[in-house]
Amino acid sequence: MRVYLGAHQPAWLARDLGVPLLVSHRRLAGRRTFPRASGPWALDSGGFTELSLHGGWRIDARTYASAVRRYSDEIGQLDFAAPMDWMTENQVLARTGASLRTHQHRTVANYLRLRDLEPDLPFIPVLQGQSVADYHRCADSYEKHGVDLAALPLVGVGSVCRRQHTLEVEQIMRSLVGRGLRLHGFGVKVTGLGRYADTLASTDSMAWSLRGRYVPGCSPSHRSESNCVHFALAWHARLLASLPTEGADQRDDRGPGSAPTTLRATRSPSPASASSSAPTVRVLTRPRHQRHAPADPAHLAAA
Repeated sequence: MRVYLGAHQPAWLARDLGVPLLVSHRRLAGRRTFPRASGPWALDSGGFTELSLHGGWRIDARTYASAVRRYSDEIGQLDFAAPMDWMTENQVLARTGASLRTHQHRTVANYLRLRDLEPDLPFIPVLQGQSVADYHRCADSYEKHGVDLAALPLVGVGSVCRRQHTLEVEQIMRSLVGRGLRLHGFGVKVTGLGRYADTLASTDSMAWSLRGRYVPGCSPSHRSESNCVHFALAWHARLLASLPTEGADQRDDRGPGSAPTTLRATRSPSPASASSSAPTVRVLTRPRHQRHAPADPAHLAAA
């Protein structure tokens, strides 16, 4: 399973951190220039914030597709991009004033539109809902529009972040895997992974930043650790170490010159290509100057 580290700072993309990153469109939009990625990353649309603040999307699909084209061309190494999906948490539904089924319809319609506008960009379909039946209805909608979800390298599962630790979300994930889908769980954290990590091809989290708000900074320039790359990398390393390995050999695949310290490896099929079925091994390393003092494991479990 590949775990994308949520990042506030686009500049992290250019740093050789040895971990895949997830960066929001909201952090990239409006920039004149972009860093060149040193490793794989994924794009979040920032939809939850957009809908929560404004009750709808303020840009159209063509504008978003053009932005993602720039990110893909100028930053490079883009694994996947989330569409302009419509989350289905109750607070988002209350803000938009639309029904859950309307949000599902808009999510499917946007994916289809983005795919038509930029068919070679790695947009992934995202399933939205609340109950198990909701998510399967959303999947059925994609299928009715000719999208063979089981043939795609990755399918996102949204609106689970705030309840990712529950039995209901575990049932959702396991039932979707039963359809033959390779899943990315948006915002699935430690407690959720402890229940159903085996159902996911990938996930992402910024839980490290929330935890870091309550940790004193590691240097005089840091009031807290909420935006500290060393703290983030240490959190990511502990998360990987808490997950079961799949017999991956402890081999560094980053080539010559990489740091000698090796963190636990996980088999991580890349979602970038539907034609590649062989799993790749990512061994995550950090140079000595990027190590951070280990924190209480209870802090990770509480994230």
